[in-house]
Amino acid sequence: MLIETLMMKILMVCLGNICRSPLAEGLMRQKLNKFHIDGEVNSCGFESFHIGDSPDYRSIQVASAHGVDITQHRGIQFKPSFFDYYDRIYVMDRHNYMDVISKARNENDKKKVDFIMNAVYPGKNAAVPDPYYGQISDFEKTWELLDMATEKIAESMINKQKRP
Repeated sequence: MLIETLMMKILMVCLGNICRSPLAEGLMRQKLNKFHIDGEVNSCGFESFHIGDSPDYRSIQVASAHGVDITQHRGIQFKPSFFDYYDRIYVMDRHNYMDVISKARNENDKKKVDFIMNAVYPGKNAAVPDPYYGQISDFEKTWELLDMATEKIAESMINKQKRP
């Protein structure tokens, strides 16, 4: 049975769209399915150097080990028009936040943007460290943080469900 909710469109943003945001997208998609939530999730990066690229092989490996397939993802770049389409835009760190906010056209756009870890630690603006220059263990730590955050986001979506 599908939980009766307002369809929520979520965008995950990191720097290059090959490590953290594809993991967050895959995890959020998994949570939407797990909780039977009617929603849509995508991810993008702010920089252009990975447009069209597959996720980092370590992100693919970690996601796969947890039963999530992100192999079909291809990197895309953030566009200001995304403010019109997405209801919530989650960023991984302060740099991503400042980049996205710099493209906001108005206060309504800015209200859509939040640090993903604020779902777990409200108001702390905690970062999800970029594992790109690290080891597979860094990607696992990224997975763990994003798993906690996406679980909380999904729970909040359930709590906002429409009541008959």
